[in-house]
Amino acid sequence: MTDATTSTDVASLAEATLRRAAEVRAAVIVVSDEVASGADSDRGGPVAEAELARYGVPSERTVVPDEPDLLRAAIRSAVADGARVVIACGGTGIGPRDRTSDVVRALIDFEIPGIAEEIRRRGAAHTRLALVSREVAGVMHRVDAPAVLLLAVPGSRGGIRDAMGVLGELIGYIIEQLDGAGHV
Repeated sequence: MTDATTSTDVASLAEATLRRAAEVRAAVIVVSDEVASGADSDRGGPVAEAELARYGVPSERTVVPDEPDLLRAAIRSAVADGARVVIACGGTGIGPRDRTSDVVRALIDFEIPGIAEEIRRRGAAHTRLALVSREVAGVMHRVDAPAVLLLAVPGSRGGIRDAMGVLGELIGYIIEQLDGAGHV
């Protein structure tokens, strides 16, 4: 791939995101026992919202504890409220209460592994601990409603920045593809 091709591809993806941004709503779900209980402040959620806003995508933020049933309910509520992109931040590690990835994986119809792999790769450039994170990206199909992009990403500010750095310019393209662009 030449530099000219790469620049054209990046410009095309950015254009698709800007074109669709006004039509796409996102939900940021912070998954944290500490934040939900008030024992800690939410430092990651505002980063996710700011990064989405940078790409012109409005979002709403919710906080839930590391409880699979509550997370599942929050995701379903966000989707019912019209979110086309749902980002669950936190609970992607290997600790005993880290179940976000499992919940997301159970709700999607298929994974988009390249997104999760790239988030981990970017994270590993900063900290080797990123290699034990279990990001998930995939598509949830719905009957008589548009498909939804659903992600489980780290809850740390750095992990969220890595995730949004991967996802940001792809959002418009992904939504266009989910809506059938380029397919007859």
